Amino acid sequence: MSKVDKEYTNVINVCRDVFYKKTKDYGTAWRILRPSSLTDQIFIKAQRIRTVQETGQNKVGENIEDEFIAIINYCVMSIIQVRESDLNEFELSLEDAMLYYEKYLKEASELMLKKNHDYGQAWKDMRVSSLTDLILQKIYRVKQIENNNGETIISEGVDANYFDMLNYAVFALIHLNVGQNN
Repeated sequence: MSKVDKEYTNVINVCRDVFYKKTKDYGTAWRILRPSSLTDQIFIKAQRIRTVQETGQNKVGENIEDEFIAIINYCVMSIIQVRESDLNEFELSLEDAMLYYEKYLKEASELMLKKNHDYGQAWKDMRVSSLTDLILQKIYRVKQIENNNGETIISEGVDANYFDMLNYAVFALIHLNVGQNN
C-alpha cells in the first residue's frame, strides 16, 4: 500500500467511524433530505471552513477538521440519494446504510487513484484553502445543475461533483494530518 493509499484509508476510517456512530444515534434521518438540501449542508460546512480560514477566528469552537469530515459524509449521503433514488425505504438498517456507504467510498477511492495518476498527485502541493475553494466551486456547479433540473449540455452530472468534493475534503484532511495516528 502506497503512502497516499494509507493516508487516504486512515482519513476514510475516521469518516466511516463518525458515519457509523451517527447512524447508530440518529438512524438514516438524512434520507428525508432532497439532494439539493444535502448540497446546501455541504455548502454550509465549506463556507464555515472558508470563513475560519479567512478570519483566523473560530467562534463556534468546532474545528475545521470536523467540518471536512462532515463534507465527506454528506457527499456520500448525496451520492446515495442520487444513485439509489429508487430506494423506497426511508429508514435503512445500519447494515444497509454501511453497505451503501462502503460501495460509494470504494468508488471514490478508485476515482482518486485514477486522477492521482493522471494529475501526478498535484493536490500534495496545494494549500488547504485552495481545496476549500475547489469544494465551494463544485457546490456552485451542483447548485446550477440542480437549478437546471439536473440537465447538462456537456458537463458531468451532480454525482461526479460530489465525488470530487469528497476527494478534495480527504486531501485537505491528509494535509491536516487527520487519522495519521492509526
